[in-house]
Amino acid sequence: MSPRRPIAIVATSVLAACLFALAARGAEAPQLMDELVVTGEHTGPGMWHVHRGDAHLWILGSMSPLPKGITWRPKQLEQVLQTTSQVVVQKPFDIGIARVLWLIITEHSLLLVGGGKRLRDVMPPELYARFSAQRAKYTDDAGKWEHYRPLIAAALLQQAAFHQVNLSTRLDLGAAVRALAKKHGVRIEELKIAGVHDVLDALKTMPRSTETACVAASLVTVEKDLPRLVERAQAWAAGNLERIDQLHEPSEVDACRAALDEGAGASDLIAQIRRTWLDTMEMYLRGSGVTVAVVNMDMLLEKGGLLDELRAKGYAIDAP
Repeated sequence: MSPRRPIAIVATSVLAACLFALAARGAEAPQLMDELVVTGEHTGPGMWHVHRGDAHLWILGSMSPLPKGITWRPKQLEQVLQTTSQVVVQKPFDIGIARVLWLIITEHSLLLVGGGKRLRDVMPPELYARFSAQRAKYTDDAGKWEHYRPLIAAALLQQAAFHQVNLSTRLDLGAAVRALAKKHGVRIEELKIAGVHDVLDALKTMPRSTETACVAASLVTVEKDLPRLVERAQAWAAGNLERIDQLHEPSEVDACRAALDEGAGASDLIAQIRRTWLDTMEMYLRGSGVTVAVVNMDMLLEKGGLLDELRAKGYAIDAP
């Protein structure tokens, strides 16, 4: 398996920033979560079976973005839920509009360029030229997002591009699993991974060089990586881990993640998320019974990631 770094961390920070930015401008109405279509025809995304003694943990790997209208066929999950004691899902990153607006007022410098400058004044010229070309492709507003910080502007452009090719970052596998758990009468534990201030702290301490690397990663995603993301999502829905592993990410995405790993704020947040998941899974593996957990696919598969840590601790793991 090739080395990976968790895309969930990047997505969480960027989407949070987008939420704050949209609330500040009030330019777009709130959007509802896209529906993940669930049927019972065939086995869908594979599940890892981690076990020791009488304790069994089934891990379902989540992915983002996914094509709107994608069909997930959770036959294996339906079978496991019949004997499951609890389902563990990440608590949705949710924040009331009043608190969002207060953060906009108090953390204004995190979101906008400021100082009378515009995006073109602070983004490296080569990146700004690429940004402008893609903005013209995906919007009809030549000045759109000019007042936003580069990371946020690039994230909003990426969301616009996703929308054009029918990809969505708002498909919540956790919500679909919650619904299935309720159907089977299984207890649901919502795990709080990180709060608003954890994300803000990561943004506050992000060096300019890291932001530039992640803007470049976002732009290359828009320019040439959308077809790979669609194919990767389809492989996920079919439970084809081999195909997922073959679809290598652009080097710019790896550079962004490497930069995030090196920065104090982002690396602390990544470590916190890893530690929270590992501690929770081990808690149930030290007991008995059956637990199902929904965990980001990249955090599972990355070199030294959650699956590697569980193996190192002596737990038996059966791959999908």
